[in-house]
Amino acid sequence: MEHGEHLAAIDLGSNSFHMVVARQAQGEIQILDGLSEKVQLGAGLDRENRLDEDTVERALECLGRFAQRIAGIPRGSVRVVGTNTLRQARNARDFIRRAEAVLGHDIEVVAGREEARLIYLGVAHTLADDAGQRLVVDIGGGSTELIIGERFESTETESLHMGCVSFAQRFFPNGEITEKAFDRAVTAARQEVLSIHANYQRLGWQQVVGASGTIKAISLVCVENGWSEFGISMEGMKKARKRVIKAGAADKLGLKGLREDRQPIFASGLAILYGIFEQLGIEQMDVSSGALREGLLYDLLGRFGHEDVRDRSIQALMNRHHVESSQAERVCATAQTLYQQVASDWQIEGDEAADTLRWGCLLHEVGLAVSHSQFHKHGAYLVTNSDLPGFSRQEQQMVALMVRGHRRKVPLAALAELPEDEQTCLLRLCLVLRLAVRLHHARSDEKVPEIHVQATGNRLAITFPVGWLEQHPLTQADLEQELDYFQAAGYQLVLA
Repeated sequence: MEHGEHLAAIDLGSNSFHMVVARQAQGEIQILDGLSEKVQLGAGLDRENRLDEDTVERALECLGRFAQRIAGIPRGSVRVVGTNTLRQARNARDFIRRAEAVLGHDIEVVAGREEARLIYLGVAHTLADDAGQRLVVDIGGGSTELIIGERFESTETESLHMGCVSFAQRFFPNGEITEKAFDRAVTAARQEVLSIHANYQRLGWQQVVGASGTIKAISLVCVENGWSEFGISMEGMKKARKRVIKAGAADKLGLKGLREDRQPIFASGLAILYGIFEQLGIEQMDVSSGALREGLLYDLLGRFGHEDVRDRSIQALMNRHHVESSQAERVCATAQTLYQQVASDWQIEGDEAADTLRWGCLLHEVGLAVSHSQFHKHGAYLVTNSDLPGFSRQEQQMVALMVRGHRRKVPLAALAELPEDEQTCLLRLCLVLRLAVRLHHARSDEKVPEIHVQATGNRLAITFPVGWLEQHPLTQADLEQELDYFQAAGYQLVLA
C-alpha cells in the first residue's frame, strides 16, 4: 500500500474527535499538527442505540474539516478508528459509509482491548523507556481502558463500560450534581473495576499514568488550584470532589483551569477516576500527552517496517489451537501463486486483499481444535470472538468469513452483510483459497505443478500440465466437486 513521509491518525471518540498529522523520520514520529472537536457522538445514541441525524450531521461537518487538512496524504498513511459509540451504534455501518465518503479514507472500528493496546502504545512512546511495570488509565466518553505493560509492550488490556459522557447522562442529568449522585457514580465505577481488581493487583505496577482529555482536565484543575503538586493525587481529588458537590451544577463549577466545554462531563469523569483510585488503592498518577491517536501512528509505522502486530496475533492463535503449520503454509504458498495470476484481472490487487488471503490461509483449519465436523464454522467463530491485537472489527470479520467459506457452501448471506464494495473482493479471495485447499487435500509435501490460471469476469479457467489430473484422480474429483460450489456462487470454474 502506498505511504509517504506524512502520516495522520483520527480518533472518532464518544466525546471528541481528534486528529494528529505527523511526519516520519528515521523511525521516529514528529507531530506537526493536532485538531480536536467536541462532537459528543455518544450523546447522540437514542434508546434503540441508533445515532440521531443531528449528531451524524455534526460529526460529518467535523470530518469535512479534518479532510481538508489530510488532503494529499496517501490512503496507506492515514488511520481512522471508531471506538465505543461505533461499537454500540446499530446504524454504525450507515454512518461509516457516509463518513468515509467525506474523509476519503477507510474507517476501522476497534474492539475495546485493541483500543487499550493502542492507547498503551501511544503512552509508552511519550515516557522514558524505564524498566518496571506501569498501569495506564484512559477515560473516554463511553469506555475506560486500563492497561498493564512494560516499556512498549502491554501485557494486560481491559476496556470497561463506563465513560464520562455515559456517566454524565446516567448520574448527572441536566447537569445537576448532588453528593448522593456523585457517590453513586463512584460506586458504579468501583463495581466495574472490581472485575479486574484481583488480577491487576496480582500483576502489580511501579507507576500509574493517565491519558485522555478527561484525565488531563482533572490534572490541570488539581494543579491550577494547588490541590496537587503535579499530576493527580488522591488528596487533590478529594478537594475537587468537595468543590464539585458544593457547586451543585455543571454550569456553576467555575474551577480554575477548567475549560467551559469540559464542564458538562467534568463531574462524571472525576467520579470515574475517583472510583478507580479507591478500588485499586492508587495515591498518585502521572499524566501523559500520548494516547490512542499517537498509538495509531506508531502502530502504522510498525506496519511500514514489517513489524505488524497482526502477524503475531495470527501466529499466537495458530499456536493456541494447535494448527498444523506445515499444511497452512502449503495452502498459503499455493493460494498466493494463484492470487498473483488473477489479482489484476479480478481487481483484487493491494496489500489489504493479499493480507486477508494470507491470514485466511493460515487459519483455515483453526476450527479443528473444536471438532472435525463443521470445522469451518467453528473456525469462523474462533476468529470472530478471539482477541486479536492489531485487528479492527472489520478486518477480523473478513478473515472469519474466509475461514467460514474455504469449504462446503460459500457463505453468500454472510458476504452480503459486508459493504457492497468489499463483497466481490472477498468472494473472489475466498474462491482462490478454496482452490488452494483442494489442491492440498492429500496433505503431502508433493509440490503442486505449475498451473496457469486465467480470470475473465465471473469465469476462472485453470490449466494443468498435460496428463497431471489423470495421474491425480482424487485431486481431479475434488476440483470437479468444486464446480457446483462455484456455480452456486455465480462463478464458472473451467478445468483443462
